[in-house]
Amino acid sequence: QTIGTHNGTFHCDEALAVFLLRHTSAYREASLKRTRDLAILDTCDIVVDVGAVYDAEKRRFDHHQRGFQEVFGYGFGTKLSSAGLIYKHFGKDVIASELELDIEDPNVTVLWLKLYKEFIEAIDGIDNGISQYPSEQRPKYRNRTDLSSRVSWLNPSWNCPADAETVDSLFGKASQLAGEEFLDRLRCYANAWLPARDFVGAGLTARHGVDPSGRIILFEQFIPWKEHLFELEEEENIASDALPFYVIYPDELGGNWRVQAVPVASESFESRKALPEKWRGLRDDQLSRVCGVEGCIFVHASGFIGGNKTKEGALGLARLAVVM
Repeated sequence: QTIGTHNGTFHCDEALAVFLLRHTSAYREASLKRTRDLAILDTCDIVVDVGAVYDAEKRRFDHHQRGFQEVFGYGFGTKLSSAGLIYKHFGKDVIASELELDIEDPNVTVLWLKLYKEFIEAIDGIDNGISQYPSEQRPKYRNRTDLSSRVSWLNPSWNCPADAETVDSLFGKASQLAGEEFLDRLRCYANAWLPARDFVGAGLTARHGVDPSGRIILFEQFIPWKEHLFELEEEENIASDALPFYVIYPDELGGNWRVQAVPVASESFESRKALPEKWRGLRDDQLSRVCGVEGCIFVHASGFIGGNKTKEGALGLARLAVVM
């Protein structure tokens, strides 16, 4: 098997595309030809980022041709680069292989979508010249530390002439850089992000056993929960009048417990139902006297979070807050 891509200056999209292909069952041992000679490219089993053709059946994956507007789908609207094209068609194969899962495992699809959102889409956008924000807004600083920039820096400088063999070798480094970062992110999501999602899903399912209102979720250990909660609520089509108000979990370090109001959106500072106004800004015994719950530590001045020395105390605060 032979993978074909263009020679000369390289970019993050085809560097990653080649790496991903070499982590599929079909192209794991494939050689690489870097050229713009169409006659040579026609001898390759699969071609990426060159050739002005997108045809998955013919294994041709370019995005530079006039009229190309392919997107990933699933709510993503950024035009694909060669990285996005290869990921769209082969990403599940890569994920399943790396994690030793069946490609039909639902978690493969969850991770496939997560990695597109958090990793691949930015590469697509940068390669296609799509800004994150309106061009009339001048950025306050430059960021040249993103993956696409770091791959770009591996190209030879304009005043350091390099032969094709040297540039091909540098492309290999670029492909490895982009690919290893992708795999690191995949492992992080598989080993930390996905288990947290499972915990949140279990807590969401069990919430009526915590309080009949269904407005309180209890976690027996600290986990990052906000992103997962919003996604799972949407997936499960929970009605707006049945959404949880509070999440209870143990403090990461202090051995105490927290009751946190769920925000109206994952990045919002506004809560669905903040802790009662008359508790806000109070601490310790004064707070316990006002709310009638022993062991109180604090309630934040905005009412988005409070603390208690025990799980039962945190639950007591949340149960009172639900009906106040």
